[in-house]
Amino acid sequence: MRIYTDEIINAICLHIADRKSVALTAVEAELAWDEQYGFTAEVWVHERSQYLVEANLLEAIEQYMFKQYQRRIFRSQIKLGLDDEDFWADITE
Repeated sequence: MRIYTDEIINAICLHIADRKSVALTAVEAELAWDEQYGFTAEVWVHERSQYLVEANLLEAIEQYMFKQYQRRIFRSQIKLGLDDEDFWADITE
């Protein structure tokens, strides 16, 4: 299974809203990749910024897959990637 940018951002926003006990509408996220840090996301909650590293992104996707698809997966089953237009996450069985 593969999920793309919008669904990864949804996973991050749902995860952060749950962790910080705020409304989902209070959370915004933007994905990024660079050579030094790899996959990251900048997240805003009530106009306060926070950076998430790849481990945090994998945790968010893991929780999202369980809550939205009722699939129990582990971080080792998730591979993040990027092409010219989209971020994606491959999830293996």
